Amino acid sequence: MKLKVKNFNWYAGHPVVILNEKTAKKMNIFVDDRVEITTPKKRVYAPVDIFTKLIKNNEIGISHELGRIIKTKTGTKIEVSSSELSEASFLIKKKLNGATLTQKELTLLISEIVHNNLSEGEIAFFTAAEKLQGMSSRETINLTKAMVKTGARLKFKGKYVADKHCIGGVAGNRTTPIIVAICASLGITIPKTSSRAITSASGTADVIETISDVELPLKKIVKVVETQGGCLAWGGSLGLAPSDDKIIQVERLLGLDIQPQLLASIMSKKISVGTKHLLIDIPYGRGAKVKDLTHAKNLGRKFYKIAKHFKIKMKVVYTDGSQPVGNGFGPVLEMLDVLAVLQGNGPEDLRQKSIDLSIELIKLCGIKDAKKKAEKALASGKAYEKFKDIINAQNGKKNFKERVSKLKLAKFKKTIRAKKSGKITYISNKGINSLCRILGTPETISAGAYLHKHVGKIKKGDPLLTLYTESKTKMKDALKFLEEFKPINN
Repeated sequence: MKLKVKNFNWYAGHPVVILNEKTAKKMNIFVDDRVEITTPKKRVYAPVDIFTKLIKNNEIGISHELGRIIKTKTGTKIEVSSSELSEASFLIKKKLNGATLTQKELTLLISEIVHNNLSEGEIAFFTAAEKLQGMSSRETINLTKAMVKTGARLKFKGKYVADKHCIGGVAGNRTTPIIVAICASLGITIPKTSSRAITSASGTADVIETISDVELPLKKIVKVVETQGGCLAWGGSLGLAPSDDKIIQVERLLGLDIQPQLLASIMSKKISVGTKHLLIDIPYGRGAKVKDLTHAKNLGRKFYKIAKHFKIKMKVVYTDGSQPVGNGFGPVLEMLDVLAVLQGNGPEDLRQKSIDLSIELIKLCGIKDAKKKAEKALASGKAYEKFKDIINAQNGKKNFKERVSKLKLAKFKKTIRAKKSGKITYISNKGINSLCRILGTPETISAGAYLHKHVGKIKKGDPLLTLYTESKTKMKDALKFLEEFKPINN
């Protein structure tokens, strides 16, 4: 059926169409059914919403996300038809029943996710199947292949094309921007694409976005990397393993971390940007995603198997994840930590971990005197200058100083002090992240928490945490959370 396009400039979170009730009845379509949209250049799928007041009969409303895909002007007529149940739905049921999916089946399933032919509910069932039934090494490799195949691929010149990734779970821990700056300043090509927060206070992309554009087209990423040696972009804007970002969106809603998906997610994006040298940081300990060194090394072995299959030179490092790294948690607060370290100050734990990981990546590339070169790059300000160059290149103009000057913290703040002298024995990563979510992160970039003390001695009256939020209600909820869950043991 031919329908006239009406582009809506609103964000639905995913591609979606709106139909008039009369049009939907003629097509025998109901809310949350899927339609197939055919243009001269593309065929895509999208779920349906019905809202007669917004859309006329024989029209189709297009969300911003779908508009970016089909690129069709308002008033243009397009072919719209009901979409039959995808074969991928049967594959999800097959996985839920404990079967192993083949390369061909996983490629079909991932392709259907990319083309919006699966609902969020179906994707949720797929993630649940991964969580409940697990995946063999071969199946995880095949999932990785499928995710790479359905996305864009980049190739960079240079002797050393490297990358670093942390599996997450530790509050703060914003080492990536510092490592990229150090390594790029030493001639290593490091096209870093990062994710937004799933369960944490913020992701690397959320932090960088406080001073820089991160949703960059592929051509611009290539230009930035070729001129500056590195980038700090959001992977979701590049079409690299695009299924991953749709799955992450569902994982975030469910608060799940799924190991096969984590492995395939990380490795597919590294393969897509042409990484040849890869450093993986697996934090472990009480409160981290991985509870002890034994489990960390088990996960590490799985990374090594995938890396070997794709001929990537890899090093896995196992780091202390028993407490937060850095002082600030939330986009602006974490960026302030990063800037402080690059300028020779900042939290010592964040500075030292960034140097240590940089050394490992430099050594992995076969460069001599790694320790001396990494420390000198940071101490001399060379890394800071490179960081500024990368940010300016991503923004398209030299406005680094102006953007940094606009970093502001939320208007409501509250400092929590120690009620007694003694020792902080434990700080919960999950508790700090949950606290920051309550305060409004990562959506409210100025919100979050500043940690004054890590594990160790403390005196009565010493500041523990300063909370920041733009909402009095959220501050009240955060204080209630602190009282009930006590993420800091004093």
